[in-house]
Amino acid sequence: MAPDAGAGPLAPGVVVDAHHHLWDLAVRDQGWLAEPGLEVLRRSFSTADLRVDAAGGVLGRPVGGTVVVQCLPSTGETEELLATAAGDDLVLGVVGWADLTAPGVGDELDRLAALPGGDLLVGVRHLVQGEADPRWLLRDDVRRGLDEVAARGLRYDVLVRPHQLAAAAELARLAPHVPLVLDHAGKPALRETSLGGWERDLRALAASEQVHCKLSGLVSEADPQHWDDEVLRPAAEVVLDAFGPARVAFGSDWPVCVAAGGWARWAAAAGRLLAGLSPGELDDVLRATAVRTYGLRARTPTTPTTAEVPCS
Repeated sequence: MAPDAGAGPLAPGVVVDAHHHLWDLAVRDQGWLAEPGLEVLRRSFSTADLRVDAAGGVLGRPVGGTVVVQCLPSTGETEELLATAAGDDLVLGVVGWADLTAPGVGDELDRLAALPGGDLLVGVRHLVQGEADPRWLLRDDVRRGLDEVAARGLRYDVLVRPHQLAAAAELARLAPHVPLVLDHAGKPALRETSLGGWERDLRALAASEQVHCKLSGLVSEADPQHWDDEVLRPAAEVVLDAFGPARVAFGSDWPVCVAAGGWARWAAAAGRLLAGLSPGELDDVLRATAVRTYGLRARTPTTPTTAEVPCS
């Protein structure tokens, strides 16, 4: 999974996986894994496992680096992810969690940044998809928290479902100073017959230039056991057209994608979905967009540690 000799982890010709998870169930429980259909995920997953699953890369390009993303609303989990990243140069960035609504969120972000691995904190995420209020992102306390995120040069990963996309688009218009990264293309409902509402709101969000989008998670929104390229293609084409390749980043959503065929199957499908791009556009999606978006940098090789911890 390491790049060829002479090709650094951020050089053209490698892949940066902009979205994956890690968890060690002996260290921290992942209660969401109790959901039906996730039985295959009820074990620990480490960067060593990721190296094996992603060994084939994408379109012959090896994986040179990754961005690991939080699963739980817990700064404890974020601390563990930072420590894991500090000990494994495969991980180029960490998207962690902090309570955006807390008055002291800025101080908490500073504390996290000062921890071992804290220099690898590149973003923050909250599981907005689970909030009952479809306009949660527009709350005053959330907006104040997002200002603190932006003031520290961090990105905010937006995890929403289609009915929350309109609020995300409004947030982007009202807060152009907050860099946003849409996870999993806003989770289009690929098991339904119409993507019209999702496409409308996704395009409204894409109209704000500070927003980037991850081409990830689509296999989980389709029928995990019966998807194919043609099920995914309509959503992928909308994403690429709305944002343009320079604002789209490939992500595996591993190990969640294991429940829908695994890293290699999704990577092969992604390669076919991206077949119409020029070489430069393909490099954007597979590498350069993630590097620019999160400000990733090459790291000095390390010996991976065994203490690793972490959904979609």
